[in-house]
Order: sequence, then structure tokens, then C-alpha cells
Amino acid sequence: MLKQLSDRLSRVERFLAGFCAVLITALIVFNVITRAMNQAVFWVDEMAIFVMVWMVFLSMAVLLKDRQAVAVTVLVDMLPPAMRRAVGVFIDLVVLAFAVLLVVFSWQWYAPLDLAGAGFDFGAFSAKTMNFMYQDRANTLALPKFWVWLIVPWFALSVCLHTLVNLLDDPRGHHMDKSPEATP
Repeated sequence: MLKQLSDRLSRVERFLAGFCAVLITALIVFNVITRAMNQAVFWVDEMAIFVMVWMVFLSMAVLLKDRQAVAVTVLVDMLPPAMRRAVGVFIDLVVLAFAVLLVVFSWQWYAPLDLAGAGFDFGAFSAKTMNFMYQDRANTLALPKFWVWLIVPWFALSVCLHTLVNLLDDPRGHHMDKSPEATP
């Protein structure tokens, strides 16, 4: 069941990352055209940056699920197969630990219980916690930045799920048995 959930989530993330790539391209082309006509639309730059951030986080979640993140494997490739597998499990555990910590930090950052305790009043929440994240707004868009930053907890939860599934599917690190010559 977890594997199916991870696979479905990965498909959604792939689609959204692809959509973000198309949207970034459209925003940049629109920006070039409007600037060439001396009619620049200033919010386009900020929007393209926000969409790119989302694309990177979504793509990285998929890459971590597929164990395809960029890595320098010169030393690992020289290890005997058993040691290579141990390194693979260790890497998965480090990724999982990072994702769990990111979930914890995101929970502390968004502080949903404190926000609810303040009656969802951003001013009261900020005064009580000295956390102004809900009041921070984008420079050129009429958008509170906490909506943009939601990709961080999404990424953290997604990577937790994907990495947990990877560890359950391959608890002994057999994915590291591939010979270095076989990979392009």
C-alpha cells in the first residue's frame, strides 16, 4: 500500500514538475516580449522564481524516490558488493533522517497549533511567537509567501514516504549491486 502511494505521489510530482517547467518557459518568454516592447510586467520575474523553486523541490523528491540524485561514486564503486550495499542503506537512512528533521522543522516553522491557538489571527500569532512567516508577502505579487513555502513540508513528507518505501523494498541495499559500467 505504501509503495502504491509513493508511486502515485511520484507521478503527481513528475506531472507538476513538468508543468512548472512549461510555466517557467512561458513566463520567461512573456517577460522577454513585454520588455522588448518596453512594457515590462514586473511580477513575472518573481513568479518565475517561485515556480522554479517548486519545480526543483518536486523534481528532487522524484529523483530521491528513484535513487537518481547526482552523486560522486568513485570511491563507492571500488568497494566490494557487500560494502556498496551497506553504503546504499546508509545513504537511504541519511536521506530519511534529513526528511524527518525537515518535517519537524516545517512543523515548528508553520506552528499550526499556535496559529489555531491565536484564532488564525496572523497578527496575534506573530506577537505571541515572534514568527512573522504568515505576514511576509511577495515583493511584486499580492501573495503571502507562506503559500509558496508550502513546498518545503510537502517535499519533506514526500521524501519521507519515498525513502521509507525504498528502505522497505530493498532493506539490504541491493540497488547498489549495479555495476558502474552498466550505468550511462
